[in-house]
Amino acid sequence: MSRSLALAAATALLTLSACDTLGTKEPVAPAVEAAVSSQLLEDVRILSADDMEGRDTGAPGGERARAYIVSRLEAMGVAAPPVGRLQPFSAQGRTRAGPKTFNGTNILGVIPGTRVSDRYIVISAHYDHVGVNEGQIYNGADDNASGVATMLELAARLKASPPEHSVIIVAFDGEERGLIGAKHFVQAPPVPLASIALNLNFDMTSRAETDGHLWVTGTYQHPTFRPILETVPANGAVSLAFGKDTPQDTGENNWVEASDQGAFFKANVPFLYMGVDYHPDYHRPSDDFDHITPSVFASSTQLAIAAFRALDASLDR
Repeated sequence: MSRSLALAAATALLTLSACDTLGTKEPVAPAVEAAVSSQLLEDVRILSADDMEGRDTGAPGGERARAYIVSRLEAMGVAAPPVGRLQPFSAQGRTRAGPKTFNGTNILGVIPGTRVSDRYIVISAHYDHVGVNEGQIYNGADDNASGVATMLELAARLKASPPEHSVIIVAFDGEERGLIGAKHFVQAPPVPLASIALNLNFDMTSRAETDGHLWVTGTYQHPTFRPILETVPANGAVSLAFGKDTPQDTGENNWVEASDQGAFFKANVPFLYMGVDYHPDYHRPSDDFDHITPSVFASSTQLAIAAFRALDASLDR
């Protein structure tokens, strides 16, 4: 599908759903909704373009991706927390050749809550990918330009219709190098860990056509979340599915520590992970923008936003 047709398709689909699925908030103005809807795919297209060079931690492409995300947050009016917009870190991470020290940078934003402003939901997605290997660019459109785009879409909605909890937006660096950005965040959090009600982490949100599911991992560890999310209806061809978090889920089928939520799990902070199942382009040079089906990605993102609204309305009652 051409870029113009893709953007039009996503805009049309999301504009039909101008208020969040559960109806717990005032509708977003159609003009605002259309603008952020078209931006959803544009964010993925830009972040997964060849000139981002696979967004490796500490590489020029990663720096360009970081500058773009910062510009998006600032254009939306998402404020920086008191500790600042950027959270640099230096940590030892994984490579094919063995351990290496990486200099990375997390990106932070904060949106004040209307009901429990001293309690925080951390909305996260990693913006790094695996860079260039053997002359091939690994663009990481689904992994994880898509999760960043879903996070930015949610941030835009929250600016238009504020959350009940305060929200920390964080784009993590270094996920592909061993969750090193997320580990630094929980070691040096911008707010006390005890004030974080939940980490909701998005990683790979655009390719739900594999099985029609946006998977939710973490309700085995935090069973009170599941009844809340079971009220969230399917959006288009995409529905929530629960699992990949039990003792019976082993190896690559257990996702509790497979992405940045693992750092929160280790720190005993409540967490949920949302992402699609593996597909043939995972961690391959073929994970490109033109493999995304716009209508599926739009539904997946709308479903993630509805899930956030349900959790935000139900926690700390």
